[in-house]
Amino acid sequence: MNTYGVMALLQAAPPQNMLDMILGGTWPTWVILIVLGLFSIITLWVILSKSRHFARVRQHGDRFLAQMETTTRLEDAYRATLPLPDSPYTRIFKGGVNFFSELRPGALRQEPQMSEGLSLTQLEALRLVMEKVEAEEMDELSHGLNWLAVVGSVSPLFGLMGTVIGIMDTFLGIAATGSTNIGAVAPGVAGALITTVAGLAVAIPAVMAYNHFASQTNLIHGELEGFASEFIGTLAREGRV
Repeated sequence: MNTYGVMALLQAAPPQNMLDMILGGTWPTWVILIVLGLFSIITLWVILSKSRHFARVRQHGDRFLAQMETTTRLEDAYRATLPLPDSPYTRIFKGGVNFFSELRPGALRQEPQMSEGLSLTQLEALRLVMEKVEAEEMDELSHGLNWLAVVGSVSPLFGLMGTVIGIMDTFLGIAATGSTNIGAVAPGVAGALITTVAGLAVAIPAVMAYNHFASQTNLIHGELEGFASEFIGTLAREGRV
C-alpha cells in the first residue's frame, strides 16, 4: 500500500477517543471550543484573584474584631485601629468616626457628659454615611463576580449551539452520501456532543465559584451591617446621641 493509501485509511478511521473527536471537528466546533477555552481562563483568573481577596479581607476582619474586643471607649477603639491594615472593616469604622468628628469637633477627646450629643437628624445622616461606605465595600467585594455569572450561564448555550451545528453537518453528510449506516453516523454525532461536554465543564466550576463567593460576600455584608449598628449603639451607650 502506498503512502496515499495509508493516509486515506487513517483519515477514514473513526475517532477512538475524545482527542480524536476534537482534532477531527469542523471549524465551527473549533471556534466554539476556543471561546470556551477563553471562558475557562477567565474563570480560573477570577477564582484565584477573588480567593486571595476574600482570604485577605477575612484575615484583616479577624484582626479588626479582635482589636475591638479589647477596647471599651470609642476613642480607644479609633486609636487601636490606626496601625491595622486598610480593610472594609477599618474603612467603615473610620468613616463613621470621621463624620462624627465633623459634626462634633473634638468630642471624642472629651468626656461624654461634657460634649453635646447628636440630634436625630445628625444620627440619621451618620447612618446614611456608614451605609454609603458599606455599599462601596460591597461593590468592591463583588467586582469580577459578574464574569463568573456570565460564564456559568452562557457556556452551556455555546456548547449546545456547537452540538446543534455538528448534528446539522452530520445530517447533511447523510443526505449527501445516502448512507444511514450507524457506523458512519455515530462518529459525527459523538463529535458534535463534544462542545456540550466542554460547555458544561466550563460552566460548572464557574457556577460553584460564584455561589461560594456570593455567600462570602453576604457574610461580610452582614458583619459590616452589624458593626454599623453596634457603632451607633456605642455612641448611644456613651451618651453621645
